[in-house]
Amino acid sequence: MSDEISEGAAAEPGVEALAFEAVEADAGSRLDAFLAARIEGVSRSTLKRVIDDGEVLVGGHVAKPSHKLRAGERVEVELPAPPPSEIEPEEISLDILHEDEEVVVVNKPAGLVVHPAAGVQSGTLANALAFHFRELSGHAGPLRPGIVHRLDRDTSGVIVVAKTARAHEHLSDQFRARTVFKSYVALVHGVTREEKGKVEEPLARDPRNRTRMAVVRGGRAALSFWRVRRRFERMTLLDVQIKTGRTHQIRVHLAWIKHPVVGDDTYGGGRDKTLADPALRARIGALGRQFLHAERLGFHHPGTGEWLSFTAPLPPELSGFLEALEPTGKDMP
Repeated sequence: MSDEISEGAAAEPGVEALAFEAVEADAGSRLDAFLAARIEGVSRSTLKRVIDDGEVLVGGHVAKPSHKLRAGERVEVELPAPPPSEIEPEEISLDILHEDEEVVVVNKPAGLVVHPAAGVQSGTLANALAFHFRELSGHAGPLRPGIVHRLDRDTSGVIVVAKTARAHEHLSDQFRARTVFKSYVALVHGVTREEKGKVEEPLARDPRNRTRMAVVRGGRAALSFWRVRRRFERMTLLDVQIKTGRTHQIRVHLAWIKHPVVGDDTYGGGRDKTLADPALRARIGALGRQFLHAERLGFHHPGTGEWLSFTAPLPPELSGFLEALEPTGKDMP
């Protein structure tokens, strides 16, 4: 039987960190079965989601639930703290772009967490949805009513919510097949030389800082395309289309190519504070968020099959920020 090695030291608040070492008797065991036998009180489906989300490392690399263990391999797991058993409806206003019998499309503001997680149990989009809609899909569990995909807390823009189980499954299939169109607007540091580019780098938890994501060999495949919309004196406005939906994908990929998102304290590498213009530094500080906005979302309606496309304009704080910048080139078509 394997032995638990450590617990809790490097995890973020509200997260339990566990580590195990596989012994000879574990050789050939599936990763999900191995963990299910050793972690009490956690369902097999939850463990699968934790593995799929990249929260389990085998030998320092992200692994699939079906991974067959070898003797001596170290298995590291991060489990979220047990959340409340059900979502509490809260009267939080929503900007609803579309609603029908199957789906709701919302323009999420920055600062709103999508669903309860470690350290955040209320005031989320899920709490607001529970208040505004009597029927939502329970496919993702009682704490994620209708939630099919996520946006970072400080990323604004379009998000689709499923009302029915059929809609949830249909939309989830589209996200997995990468047929959903997802386009973001990002203002980044530096002036790009190219007009467009591609970033195809695998992502996983940063081995040196488990509260961050990073480009990690052996991580989950991630693909982003970017194109210049407008250039400014010290910054570039990009359209970014993502084919995968990894945690913090755009922010990590753009930082990887040395053009971090403006206002991103986590992945910006301090670029916000090294700008020579004190007025510009002050405006970024006053922004209070990263300049990243989910502008467009397109998908096939789960009931009719019709292609639907939705656009959320830049919120006032972002459009106002752009107006104060000095352009250096023409707008892209």
